[in-house]
Amino acid sequence: MLILQLEDNAAWLAPYAYAIVLLGFLIVLFRIVENWYADVHNRPLYRHFLVHRNLAASQETVLSNEFAFYRKLSKRHKRQFRHRVATFLKVKSFVGREDLQISDRMKTMVAAIGCMLSFGRRNYTYGLIEHILIYPGQFYSKANDAYHKGEFNPRERALVLSWKDFERGFQIENDNINLGIHEFMHAMQLEAKQSNDLDSARFSKHFQHILEQLTRTEIKERLEHSRYFRKYAFTNQYEFMAVLAEYFIESPTELKAQFPELYTGIRNVLNFRFAGY
Repeated sequence: MLILQLEDNAAWLAPYAYAIVLLGFLIVLFRIVENWYADVHNRPLYRHFLVHRNLAASQETVLSNEFAFYRKLSKRHKRQFRHRVATFLKVKSFVGREDLQISDRMKTMVAAIGCMLSFGRRNYTYGLIEHILIYPGQFYSKANDAYHKGEFNPRERALVLSWKDFERGFQIENDNINLGIHEFMHAMQLEAKQSNDLDSARFSKHFQHILEQLTRTEIKERLEHSRYFRKYAFTNQYEFMAVLAEYFIESPTELKAQFPELYTGIRNVLNFRFAGY
């Protein structure tokens, strides 16, 4: 009787087992196709699901009035961008320091900068960041006993910003200094080192291509003689990437004219294929 019962259970469960095996096979096959597509076409197979979370009207007004990148997007990309900003706001906590009151506008602008930098990626919410701490101005950091305008603290899973300097970054759109872009790029860099998804793999691949370009004698000489990038860019390779992202977002035409190899490299890193980039 027990044997018959086990056989009945096996027969009942068999279709589910086959379905699980088939599903696993399809997932593996999809990943193979996805990686092949990314290698051949130099971009992910897709970057956005067909879902759209809405922003509050006041938040959308902030984007329309104060965020030039948003105004340059197509109607479809604007809808995607609003969804991403809304999702970012939902999953992150914002904390004001030194009695700073965090307004809805402040949260929307921080989320917009982060989502702009990651707009070419599928993973856009920066998994290593849980908390965004905002000070009125520069703040003292125990990391190196110095005052900072911004920092990414992976141990605390926190992005820390001076609002004065962050706001200046997006209000002055062509000085190639943008604190939000700079700090979000650092978070993206570390995520690429710790994750194994397609976005991280593409980031690492094209990051290495940029570093290879920087070893070329001709580019090194042009960098030295042009003095195009501010000195801080040459602190180390990670600071160079953060500064390069600032120049790319704020002055793409000039960067392309001065250093087309680096323009193409950072464009590939970010998969930026919209808003005229």
